[in-house]
Amino acid sequence: MVTPGARREAVARLRDGHGVSERRACSVLGADRSSVRYRSHRPEDRGIRERLRALAAERRRFGYRRLHILLGREGIRVNHKKLRRLYREEGLQVRRRGGRKRAMGTRRPMILLQGPNQRWSLDFVSDAFTDSRRFRILTVVDDFTRECLALVADTSLPGARVARELDAVIARRGKPERIVSDNGTELTSMAILQWCEARKVEWHYIAPGKPTRNAFIESFNGRLRDEFLNETLFTSLSQARAELAAWRHDYNPVS
Repeated sequence: MVTPGARREAVARLRDGHGVSERRACSVLGADRSSVRYRSHRPEDRGIRERLRALAAERRRFGYRRLHILLGREGIRVNHKKLRRLYREEGLQVRRRGGRKRAMGTRRPMILLQGPNQRWSLDFVSDAFTDSRRFRILTVVDDFTRECLALVADTSLPGARVARELDAVIARRGKPERIVSDNGTELTSMAILQWCEARKVEWHYIAPGKPTRNAFIESFNGRLRDEFLNETLFTSLSQARAELAAWRHDYNPVS
């Protein structure tokens, strides 16, 4: 018996089963009478619970810390420790799952585009140097104009680095209304969530296992690999960056 609730239950069973007084039951079990008599006066927090469940259903792989950021973005202010308790009581803990990814449920439908900077798409492409070391390329595309806004090559591209590169694109092009990506760990990190909150940019995640729902960037990545990556040998990161910049200029002369 560790929690006060377990002690109250044990005292109640002892009194009902053996007909002893509350004082005697508490003395035998080593429970404090004031703790046994206490009744919670916590509010039900029904509105917070309902919104928490709705967000957890939409963002199934988000823990309570990331959901706390989303609630704060909607103007719902709640202590993170209280939110953790509500999150646990509602049974919303993210479960570890194995096997291949499968699409689960639905996501919000995509809107029809009317102009530039309404929606950008992000993704990663992998390749290797001639010495077999791996590197990655962050690709950013404007879905309306089909322009390539950025090609960032490096051996490591965490969420904080992605946020900095997006700031660089925004500085020369302007802020997008919405960004679309898959559910990769870099793009669902705390750094990206905090960036979205600070820049007031909506981030839309496609359903797991459904790359066709991010078709613009998938089409661009296919062309990048077919026209450039499969035709080029890379010996160093500096060479890869220089040749990527040249290819981007040819692909997208107006950039």
